[in-house]
Amino acid sequence: MTSLHTETEFDTSSHREFVEYYEKESLSEATKHRFSAIRERVIRLAKSQGRLKAPLDALDIGCGAGAQCLMWAGAGDRAHGIDINAPLVEIARERAAEAALPVRFEVGSATALPYGNGSMDVCLMPELLEHVPDWQACLAEAMRVLRPGGILYASTTNFLCPIQHEFNMPFYAWYPGPVKRHFERLAVTTRPEIANHARYPAVNWFSFYGLRRYFRERGMECFDRFDLMDVNGSGALRAMVVKLIKGVPPLRFLAHMCSRGTIVFAVKK
Repeated sequence: MTSLHTETEFDTSSHREFVEYYEKESLSEATKHRFSAIRERVIRLAKSQGRLKAPLDALDIGCGAGAQCLMWAGAGDRAHGIDINAPLVEIARERAAEAALPVRFEVGSATALPYGNGSMDVCLMPELLEHVPDWQACLAEAMRVLRPGGILYASTTNFLCPIQHEFNMPFYAWYPGPVKRHFERLAVTTRPEIANHARYPAVNWFSFYGLRRYFRERGMECFDRFDLMDVNGSGALRAMVVKLIKGVPPLRFLAHMCSRGTIVFAVKK
């Protein structure tokens, strides 16, 4: 399948500050730990479902500088990456060449993926949905390219939690919609620093419960961060807290309120 768009139809450029930040951040220990934890949970879920066999075809949608793709490829999986940010994709390509890893990186839109139907085992969408006005098209494309039994991982904004990192303003997640629209306009015109110089600042705000409803209506089985927490080897207190969160719905809701972002794992039946 060919992409419905060409690179020239999108603004694939980026602020220098934005590229430099994510070029550096993608190599941080915190980022490596986060991507490693994501892969661990996806693999654990895949094994529990018993439908996917290694090596996996893993697609990182919004791959940035390629750190997550390189981690999957380094573990022996077939990794693919796509991002609308051309400078970051170029960095990802250089890193893949230096590491001699066969990762193919594309510049393109998450709303028109250049991959065939049912061609991927895993779709990774880290911090993407909030930046694309037509977020439904992003999810539709990810579900399209997934094989039956495939897993979609998405992390995004959480309007239940007052603490966020998209805009440099306190309690921004709880601002009324019209106020958010005002600051979104400022972020792409006169004050890009309020959204960390993002070319496409966050415009959508989610909760796990809303995304779960969306996926369930489309035949996907959903899990949240607490469902996939591994308490083996943890202390008794942590294991007890996780058990309570899983078993008591009001406590789970409160735990989501205390989480800066929304995380969902969805399995294609």
